[in-house]
This record gives sequence, structure tokens and C-alpha cells, in this order.
Amino acid sequence: MLYIVIFLFAVLTITLLYLTIHPVFGGNPSKEQKEVYEGFDNHVNGKFINLVPTKTDIGVLGYFSMLIDSISGSKDRTPSGQIPVSEIDWKKINSKVDSLTWFGHSAFFLCIDNKKILVDPMLGPVASPISFVGSKRYSEDILYIIDEMPKIDAVFISHDHYDHLDYSSILKLKSKVGHFFVPYGVSAHLIRWGVEKEKITEFNWWDETKFQGLTVALTPSKHFSGRGIFNRDTTLWGGWVILGKNIRFYTTGDGGYDVHFKEIGEKYGPFDITLIEGGQYDSRWSWAHMTPEESVQAHLDVNGKNMMLIHWGAFTLAYHGWTEPIERALKETNREEVQIIAPKIGETVPLKGSFSISDSFWWNIE
Repeated sequence: MLYIVIFLFAVLTITLLYLTIHPVFGGNPSKEQKEVYEGFDNHVNGKFINLVPTKTDIGVLGYFSMLIDSISGSKDRTPSGQIPVSEIDWKKINSKVDSLTWFGHSAFFLCIDNKKILVDPMLGPVASPISFVGSKRYSEDILYIIDEMPKIDAVFISHDHYDHLDYSSILKLKSKVGHFFVPYGVSAHLIRWGVEKEKITEFNWWDETKFQGLTVALTPSKHFSGRGIFNRDTTLWGGWVILGKNIRFYTTGDGGYDVHFKEIGEKYGPFDITLIEGGQYDSRWSWAHMTPEESVQAHLDVNGKNMMLIHWGAFTLAYHGWTEPIERALKETNREEVQIIAPKIGETVPLKGSFSISDSFWWNIE
């Protein structure tokens, strides 16, 4: 019996040390930062909160049903084969044409007013701090793309979850990025990973600034944060508005549907293009992620002209079929007469002119 106790104690100690020491878990806001947060309306008892009171615990039955779903294996949760990545046209990206290049999930390269911007650059192979546990990328490992990228004016991070803020990607990126824009608290992760404090600007919801002629603002979302078991909601989450001379751009970050979308539309709309999350949804966490139908409504609420669905196409993080998000979104946009684009991973699309969905539905790879 004593040996079992010693063994369990050793396992627990090693686990706690790993959670504390390994840099992949990031850092924690300093005492000075926490004192600043205490004055925010969206920070209560040491935690950031949503605008609308949100019950986030799925309960014992919820976890049990998830275990059953994991064992039974939902149909078509992953592609039957590797998803191809289009050959990236760096000439287009390096030109002065406003454009967008999607890397799957919520990662994309944005060119506005000849500024080169990366948003949620999760380009690593697995959405987890432990490589053999998390969901693996559907395509080949695309970290190499960072080596081919031009100098990046700015990186925007929506929140600190592993499928949006990737340790391996930041390590490769940090030397070629001019500035990082993040929600409050996220700087602690970047600083631990070697990003200079002077290169980081933190935002609360509705904070706005000018950056090299662009107007940028962090907008509310209904979600949560945390990279470890001890730091849930100690950093903020949100979406981003980026306004250029000719392009008004908005991306939701992660989050469930609520009244904040109409508020964003009233303050910053209309938008030429919106990138709306609409994957990894489930009735057990309906507050945290939108269904595709809710995504289309969010696009309408913010007064968007053209829409692109994100948060799908790279990882399996929920229990629906991997192509279900885009298929449901296409039906809903057709019903609501919303213009939607669905570029291939790696494809560069211009942000001015006529928008259209790809001629072929590239996700039908069987």
C-alpha cells in the first residue's frame, strides 16, 4: 500500500512540475497587471467574465456523455485522408493588393493597405500542450510556411487557447513580427516565450488604437480562456476589427451567439468581409461556440457584406462531422441570401471585387 501511495505522489508531483515548468503552458499575469484588471467591469474576483452571465459548467452528465461519444466515435469526425494545402502564391501576398490567405481553423494572413498581418497563427501540428494527446492537423505540418513569410507588421491574437495561440508557431514567428496585439493578460504568455514587452499592446473590449494608418479594436465575445488547470479565465478573449482605407474587416475570435454582435455592427459596421467562427459546436457548450446558422446570423448582425466561415478544416475538437460546419453554413447563407466564400487552405483571395465560393467543393476529398 505504501508503494502505491509513493507512486501516486510521484506521478502527481511530476505532473504539477510539468504544468508549472514547461513553457508551452505560458505565463501568468503579474501582480501589477491583476491590480489593473480589478478596475474593469468585465473582471470579477480575479477572473474575466462575459458580458451576459454565462453558466460554463457542463456538469457530471455532460462529461459522461462526452466520454460515451469519444468511445463510440462519431461518424466522419476526421477526413479519410490528408487535406492538401494549396501552393501559396507569395507574389500575391507580397503585392499591394488587399487579400486574405487562410491556413485552416482560425489562422489567416491578411493584407490591408500593404500591411502584412497574421491572426491567430496556429500553424503547429497538434492543438494541445501534449503532442500525443491532442487533435492532430488534417493537413501536413505547415510550420514551414513561417520561414517563407515576408516581414510581418503585426500579429493579432483572439485568446490563449491552444488552437489559437501556438507555442511552436510563436517561437518561429517572433523574430519577424513588428508588433503583437492581444487581449489583456495574453502578454504574459508571449513574454515567457521571448517576445519583448515593448512589442506587445494589450486591449480590453472596445479599446481602439491606430496602427500604421489602420484602425484596430478588440470587440467582445462570449467565451473563456486558460492554458492550464489553474488559470481559467485569467486572460481576456475577443474578436478584432481592422479598418483600412478601402477594407473594413472583422473576425469574431471564438464565442457563442449573443447581443454583442449587433453592438459591434452598430459601432463599426458595415464590414466588407467577416470571418465568423462556426465549427466545434455542441449543445453541451452552446454558449462557447456558434452553430453555422448562428454564425450567419452573427454576420447579418454586424452588417457584413461577405462572409467566410472559420474554426473548421484543421482539427477535430467536437463531435460533429468535419465538413458539417461548411455544409450547414452554405445552406443557411443560401436561405438568407448571404454571400459566402470558402477558399482552399493556402489559397489567396482578393478582398475587393466580386466574391464567390470555390468552383469545386474542395472538402469533398473522398
